[in-house]
Amino acid sequence: MSSDSSSFLNYPPPREGPAVLYKNDTQSIPVFRGTPLAIGATLIHNVGFIQSHFWRNAGFGIIREIPHLDQYPGRYDPTVIPVDNSPGDAPTPTVEKRKSSNGYYASADYHALYSSGELTPTAVVETLLPLVRRDTKPPGKHSTAFLESQAEIIRAAAEASTERYKEGQPLGPLDGVPVAIKDEVHITGYKRTLGTKLDFKAGSDATSWCVQQWQNAGAIVIGKTTMHELGLDTNNNNPNYGTPKNPHNRNYYCGGSSGGSGYAVGAGLVPIALGADGGGSIRIPSSFCGIWGLKPTHGRVSGAPSMSLAPTVGVLGPMAASIDDLALAYRVMAAPAPASQDPISSQFPKPVPLSPDRQRAKTIGVVREWIDRAEPPVRAVFDTALDYYSQNGYDVIDITIPYLPEGQRAHVLTIMAEIASSLKPRQIRQLTAPNKVLVSMGMWQITAQDLLAAQRLRNLLMTHLAHLFKAHPGLMILTPTTPLPGWHIDGGEADLARGLSDGKTSVRNMEYVWLANFVGCPSINCPAGYDRDSSVPIGLMAMSEWGTEEDLIDFARDGEAILDLPANKPPSESQDASKSKGLRVPSAKDSNWEDIIALAKA
Repeated sequence: MSSDSSSFLNYPPPREGPAVLYKNDTQSIPVFRGTPLAIGATLIHNVGFIQSHFWRNAGFGIIREIPHLDQYPGRYDPTVIPVDNSPGDAPTPTVEKRKSSNGYYASADYHALYSSGELTPTAVVETLLPLVRRDTKPPGKHSTAFLESQAEIIRAAAEASTERYKEGQPLGPLDGVPVAIKDEVHITGYKRTLGTKLDFKAGSDATSWCVQQWQNAGAIVIGKTTMHELGLDTNNNNPNYGTPKNPHNRNYYCGGSSGGSGYAVGAGLVPIALGADGGGSIRIPSSFCGIWGLKPTHGRVSGAPSMSLAPTVGVLGPMAASIDDLALAYRVMAAPAPASQDPISSQFPKPVPLSPDRQRAKTIGVVREWIDRAEPPVRAVFDTALDYYSQNGYDVIDITIPYLPEGQRAHVLTIMAEIASSLKPRQIRQLTAPNKVLVSMGMWQITAQDLLAAQRLRNLLMTHLAHLFKAHPGLMILTPTTPLPGWHIDGGEADLARGLSDGKTSVRNMEYVWLANFVGCPSINCPAGYDRDSSVPIGLMAMSEWGTEEDLIDFARDGEAILDLPANKPPSESQDASKSKGLRVPSAKDSNWEDIIALAKA
């Protein structure tokens, strides 16, 4: 896709932003847990001057003081719609099978076994259900990651798929492949709680468009996955339904608000899952769980009904254990919806793989002061990956983006305001303690001046990015996915039972991923290495111009071999394990992975 603004609708006018020095100090925010958290949440919820104190301490007031904002009107919706310049449909690309004996299974492994008659979708489903159901006694081994699994619906879908394979008429490469869907998304016959004890179905029992596309292709939804309550933090700690622990190290969080989906893929239960980038981010769990995650251009795959409490910052996207499956899942789910169902989605073109003959500009942009804030293990993986890309045809350039720390606050402020506007005061009392704090401040401390200033800053950032994309066609803005090498569960089971308010770590964890969410650009998480101490995966995030998801997929393919570099192999793997290629399944002492195909065969 060209950076020519005539190739888009609602493209921001390219305009270089003001030259301001990057300055970011790690915020001093106290950690609350246990009884102090419960008492503090009640006080903050009920006492206005205490809310005001914490609001000022978090520094949200600085947004309205930015001197350049009066030059920019507010931008309330970051949707940028690509104009369809493609020559037409392209054949579905081939998905590679499992790369090695310690690699993840791909959809191609399921499809090949079904086609040969060696395995059936029914056998796979009957293997998975006892593992993921929470309504059995005892609950399944992996049920903490699943809010709900409707066994009758799942078995019916598996039987239909099995019959199609028997007749030699499968619907395609996704037929019979198990997938998992985040609780935030609408599915017929399932609850929609957004990780709360509340009902957010809004009277609808329809299935969202993107999920319906997967189901139309034969994929079998084995359940809805748990999420952080309202998606309002980035560790996935959820006292309401339980917190799945990181498959690579059970002493760490999965991360993100889509941690249940990240766990389902990372633990080997499904090759593909759906997350949502709204209050949290679909890319953080795919970083900590060591899988690929794609955040498409805003609005592209939403489909009706409404997907999020934060409609101007929320979008759905796939995560997968292989880049092939990520691309396949995205291309199926991103088919434009009918105008009668979603007038925005209907305007997007059908995704088409890039032609092998297309000459793609290969430029990586780095904001040095920004990435310098990553922790040493993360920075080491990032530098190794950057060297690899540089040695394989990519030009690396320094770029600047103004007001990054302030933009992160504007992003959080916008989310808090939108979620608070969707709740009633009486509903706040039913939230967990950490979210009583956040939603109370969002409801009673954010002023119209704050919200308008945040949207002016969004416009400043979008026009500056448009300037960068015009100046450097094909630009990929590269950062770590998160500056942290995992998020340790410091309080153990007590934190999982009572909840945690750790604003400092939450802000740090979101330091890079917020930008793509706020400005509507697509981005991709690429697993690139591991922390040597914890074995928790470390990811890279590339963000590109609106409508260039296929460029991101090609970028990820170009860097897939980074996982095979000696410095980036798992700590548990000997350095002479030359036969191991690509992403490896969890194998450390405190890890957790399930060989579903072996179990189904047995």
